[in-house]
Amino acid sequence: MKILVDTHVLLWLFEDAPQLSSHAKEAFFDLDTKIYFSAASYWEICIKQSIGKLELATGWEVIIPRELKRNHIQWLTIEPEHMQGILTLPWHHRDPFDRLLIAQAMQESMSVITADKQIAKYDIPIIW
Repeated sequence: MKILVDTHVLLWLFEDAPQLSSHAKEAFFDLDTKIYFSAASYWEICIKQSIGKLELATGWEVIIPRELKRNHIQWLTIEPEHMQGILTLPWHHRDPFDRLLIAQAMQESMSVITADKQIAKYDIPIIW
């Protein structure tokens, strides 16, 4: 199984936050699952950090790549077909980062680990 991790879920995983569902944790630690983190999510973190909408620990720029490597999470680049996939998405969700994640998951036949109920409105498998 291939799983795309939503931005907030990755941050919760690294913090072992109580908001994280047990089902999401199980999927994350399943050795038969390939976990992916999108460049769109990293872009979202950088933007939200720069405008003060997200506060992360000092050194997060080093911590995130280190934790991705430590947890065998693969980097998912943004390809033209991912961006083009946004053109045909229904407008259940207005967040541009999430819309790109949805398009990526569709193009790459991935499930998405997310607590976002808006993402669950799309025709993609959700793990939560």
